Amino acid sequence: MIIHRILTPGRTFDGVQGGSKKKILEFIAKHISSDFPEINNSELFDALVARERIGTTGLGAGVAIPHCRCKDCPQPIGLFIRLAEPVDFDAVDREPVDLVFALVVPEGEDQEHLEILKALAERFHSPAVLERMRTVDSEALYQFVSG
Repeated sequence: MIIHRILTPGRTFDGVQGGSKKKILEFIAKHISSDFPEINNSELFDALVARERIGTTGLGAGVAIPHCRCKDCPQPIGLFIRLAEPVDFDAVDREPVDLVFALVVPEGEDQEHLEILKALAERFHSPAVLERMRTVDSEALYQFVSG
């Protein structure tokens, strides 16, 4: 599956205290920019916020896939968060979100961006898979999400 190519155990987080959509986007920008120093933290945060202004990335069923393009991004990058408590993410079903998969891609990577989003949407579509993502123990979370 394509997800294992963009997600690492070090960018798979469990039990994160989200608090708000803004804090989650800040968390994503901070951790991706710490893994990829060429990516400016505040520019990435601004790009994620700008994408959310176009339309929510809260898909429903407790899932959000915030994503954006970033000029200094060297390759597609994924980050997964299982929140300690669900937060309002302006999801299409108006339900709070507890599973967040962030995707950052280089500018101009339109086809690959769409292919990854499609793979993520397929992975996060099944109620059985989502239930398992919510209940699998922390040590197995990366393997389950990426596989």
